[in-house]
Amino acid sequence: MKKWIPATMATVLMASMLAACSTKPAEQPSASSTASAKPAEKTKFSISLRTLAFGHVEKSPNINEDKWVKKLEELTNSDMDIVLVPHKEYEQKMIQMFATNDIPNVVQGSGGVNGKEMAGSVKAGVFMPLDDLLKQYGPNLLKKVPKEAWDNVSYQGKIFAIPEYLSNPSRRAIFIRKDLLDKTGLGVPKTVDEYMAVLRKFKEMGVENPYMGRENFKYSDSFFGAYDVFPYLSMFEKQGDQILPKFFDTENMTKALQTYKTMFDEGLINKEFATINATVFKNTILAGKAGMWSMNANELLQWETQLKANVPAGDIEIIGSPTGPDGKGGHYLYGPAPRAYFISKSVKNAAQIIQFFDWMMSDEAEKFFTFGIEGDTYKTVDGKIDYKSPTDATAVDEERYRQSFLWLVQDTTYNKGTLSFTDEGKKLMNVYDTTLKNEGRDGISFEPRLEALMKNPDISPLSDQAPPVILQHMVKMVYGKESISDWPKVLEEWKSKGGNDVIKEATEKFNNKDSGTTVSMPRK
Repeated sequence: MKKWIPATMATVLMASMLAACSTKPAEQPSASSTASAKPAEKTKFSISLRTLAFGHVEKSPNINEDKWVKKLEELTNSDMDIVLVPHKEYEQKMIQMFATNDIPNVVQGSGGVNGKEMAGSVKAGVFMPLDDLLKQYGPNLLKKVPKEAWDNVSYQGKIFAIPEYLSNPSRRAIFIRKDLLDKTGLGVPKTVDEYMAVLRKFKEMGVENPYMGRENFKYSDSFFGAYDVFPYLSMFEKQGDQILPKFFDTENMTKALQTYKTMFDEGLINKEFATINATVFKNTILAGKAGMWSMNANELLQWETQLKANVPAGDIEIIGSPTGPDGKGGHYLYGPAPRAYFISKSVKNAAQIIQFFDWMMSDEAEKFFTFGIEGDTYKTVDGKIDYKSPTDATAVDEERYRQSFLWLVQDTTYNKGTLSFTDEGKKLMNVYDTTLKNEGRDGISFEPRLEALMKNPDISPLSDQAPPVILQHMVKMVYGKESISDWPKVLEEWKSKGGNDVIKEATEKFNNKDSGTTVSMPRK
């Protein structure tokens, strides 16, 4: 990605450039004696990776010279050229990448084959099908990655990517400063009203951000979950004889928006929450200036360690999400493949690249990513690993980077190897198996993605964000610039900009089981 062009030009050029991509089958080397054996010659390839707001990545002067990258290359006999895609500009940069045809050998996508950021590249023939290569060179991948994840990265019956996967789709959770909750004298909140009571008490106690929100309502969707009205286009439901996005439930959507507006009016959420980026979000929490927030549960122990560096008495716990009128709640359930890796059709060493990813499923890989380098981050005593999780903030960032960012293919629910070493870790695993297992919201979904969603960017965001035309009104309503009672007008605007076509297509494909589209019903 040496050259970037303006997004508007990228959109115009995208279709023609994709069509021009080579469709000549790549030449593959012969199979090695063992499918997952390391190749004799170094496997050289370029790979695009989203920075994902990882501090260690964003602070690195040259990620390709990072010691963990070098060690990974040594262990796999590979030579990677990592091209970082900025987290904040991910979608735009990906579209530009395809438009300029400056495509790395391996491209990291955010999930399925039809994600908006993939710009129709799979359908255009940019990437190669991997079925035969996986059978010969990816035995560990085929054995360990679940069918649901493979289905998510398949197109017209063929596998086009290697997926990271989730065994537990309930990944996001409510975090609370338990030390502050104890000072309120209140119990653990359950309903929306009880949550509001705790937030008001936090404000009385002087907590700067009783609830820590984040831009675009990302990681601040807890109360939408209570009312089962996530503003995302990955979640549909049947209303009458139509299949509609969940935000068409006007009664509950207005209740959710009113909850956030009350929080805004009473100072229970930062007045600038609509523009708070990932870095400010994290730094504010780690500085001890937040009482409650939402994020991925597997971050708990590392964030608590970093918090204690600034607030020694700080204690973070995960609690059940707020429940709504139906007695249920929870965050949206993730798809089975949060990230996936596509191999360009033009590469000559795809077999070795498959072996590189297959190694990630090995015991050697698990030891490396979990514990690091023997003699540096851990030692072996009487045949057992002696590993102590870091407490220094920088070292915690580095551990998180190694275990999450660099371990490209794994079950990202949580790292069992690390958690099983401590009582705190075992407690977190129990949270997954109890609290999170029993909550979460889902909806009807379609794979491949609805074609109508790919035609108009204003009504079609990434899966876990509200469409721009919807989001702008949500923010204005919470800020008091528009009346929440005007929500039906917002729906009409969305429909007029292409939403009617989305509803029509979703309804037709739901009713026509032989449409070639996989229609998934709610898991909860």
